[in-house]
Amino acid sequence: MTSEIVKEILKSIPEGKISDVNFEGANIVLYTKKKEFFLDNGGIIKGIVDVIKKRVELRPDPSICLEIEKAEKAIRKVVPEEAKLGNVIFDPQRSIVIIECEKPGMAIGKDGEILQDIKKKILWVPVIRRTPAIKSQLIENIREVLYQNNDYRRKFLHKTGERIYNGWLRRQKKEEWVRLTYLGSGREVGRSCILLQTPESRILLDCGMNMGADTPETMYPYMEAPEFNISQLDAVIISHSHLDHCALVPYLFKFGYRGPVYCTAPTRDIMALLQLDFVKIQREDGKEPIYNSDDVREMVKHTITLEYDEVADITPDIRITMYNAGHILGSAMVHIHIGNGLHNLLYSADTKYAKTSMLSPAVTQFPRLETLMIESTYGGKDNIMPPALEADELLGQSIGETIKRGGKVLIPVLGSGRAQEVIVLMERLIREKKVPDVPIYIDGMIWDVTAIHTAYPEYLNNDVRQQIFTKDNNPFLMPNLKRVGSQKERIQIIEETGSCVILATSGMLVGGPSVQYFKALADNPKNSLVFSSYQAEGSLGSRVQRGEREFMFKSGQQAEVVKVNMEIFKLEISGHSDRKELMNFVGRCNPRPKKIIINHGENSRCLNFASSIHNQYKIETVAPRNLDAIRIR
Repeated sequence: MTSEIVKEILKSIPEGKISDVNFEGANIVLYTKKKEFFLDNGGIIKGIVDVIKKRVELRPDPSICLEIEKAEKAIRKVVPEEAKLGNVIFDPQRSIVIIECEKPGMAIGKDGEILQDIKKKILWVPVIRRTPAIKSQLIENIREVLYQNNDYRRKFLHKTGERIYNGWLRRQKKEEWVRLTYLGSGREVGRSCILLQTPESRILLDCGMNMGADTPETMYPYMEAPEFNISQLDAVIISHSHLDHCALVPYLFKFGYRGPVYCTAPTRDIMALLQLDFVKIQREDGKEPIYNSDDVREMVKHTITLEYDEVADITPDIRITMYNAGHILGSAMVHIHIGNGLHNLLYSADTKYAKTSMLSPAVTQFPRLETLMIESTYGGKDNIMPPALEADELLGQSIGETIKRGGKVLIPVLGSGRAQEVIVLMERLIREKKVPDVPIYIDGMIWDVTAIHTAYPEYLNNDVRQQIFTKDNNPFLMPNLKRVGSQKERIQIIEETGSCVILATSGMLVGGPSVQYFKALADNPKNSLVFSSYQAEGSLGSRVQRGEREFMFKSGQQAEVVKVNMEIFKLEISGHSDRKELMNFVGRCNPRPKKIIINHGENSRCLNFASSIHNQYKIETVAPRNLDAIRIR
């Protein structure tokens, strides 16, 4: 069946110019066998976009594209040597060729002249991308999954588009309504998972686990809730790649979900990496993983990436736009436009409303806004963090003192976000000679996540981008930054290496190499432990932070007692907004929301934050518990 929107588009194009029409999710792709029309459509496509307000793209029909081998030769001949051309990757199903260069501007040319020349010579759609400064095997693997399954993916994207443009199901026709059901993150930190329902759509906002929990009842979202039916699920939206927001997505695919997952490109890459690492750690701990790498691969096949500020329809009555959340690389606040102006909801997920060493602050300007869903990880009245400069000074001071007495500094970090913030901060402190230039060892998945950061510099703040692009001084390529690649190297660092800084996962000392370093270094008073991220209740990190100084670790039949004599520092460089930043975010939201839903925070912090917002801004607030259903329209 030809969609009404396709019929409307084709009315504006001369007959015989278009050979095929495909949906790629909400994007509409027109294919032409006419070389002249592909190279110059006379502004017809722009005119269509201006009228229908959808993304419409014109591509050459695969039958007129130059053969791949000849096309690559032509590209390598045209691209100037100073661009430092790298990989050339063809996607023949979509007539797209990705051209990687160290200096993309040189490959595009003044006013896009070189790019146009490439397009004219090869009759493909050329896309210029920056070559990552650190090669990421994971990004290569993700590409492989997408290209190996490009025929399947083309059909999947087309089917998704048909659902968006043709697929009104109208499960209930009586009235318009919007409802949220909390399957997780209601008055708790972790297992973010919220079901958004309208008469037409079922959308899951995040699908994570409580990584600090020790029982299935407290670890997993409430998937058995009567409102949730995986067979009716239209889409999953992932705000960012931390496991408390995305760990369970492959589990959905294990149980048959085959719909789209929406997120930014960095989120897709880091999310897949962390999920694979999660499987690996479960196996190492002697547990049966709840899903496997095939389920992660299936998730990647069904992921549709969006850029910040890109408007995308995801069902017939839901349109989303992702905005920078300032939390970690690629983290997004999701603006959800429901119905034809029926309701506008912002799921802010985890946000940082302040510029950090690596990222710009969260956005506060939106087209329309009636309901805001906001976190309260640090929403309590006493959750005021010191100014960033003060935190930087404390880090420099704690490292300096430890190195002076010949000790080692262990910084347990989240693999994504905290680790890279600390690396950028360390580079600056070393450059300013506030910290001795000692080896910085990174262990766990941090190296791979850092490699992904170098692939997406456009998501970093202006200062870091300028460092990378204009000063050729990439903080992620510091000469003293050393990757730990084996257990043997880990033991050498513990037993033989002198003073150093160790960044290791996990940030809460729950599994991963950070626990091994902790057990080996804790007894020596010369060493230091610097906490740099949130410590969930019940985690080993939380217990150390609270003052416990003796721990028993079991391995099979053997037990090991570890005494803590090392110095403990709590460094507040969290990627979450503190109480003051959260209140400022609410105050500066434009337009001002009429209702605010508080989530992702301990019980007392949620209630205190809700009360403060109501008292200061006179806005209706609610702090739902898990399994609460809230009608917001």
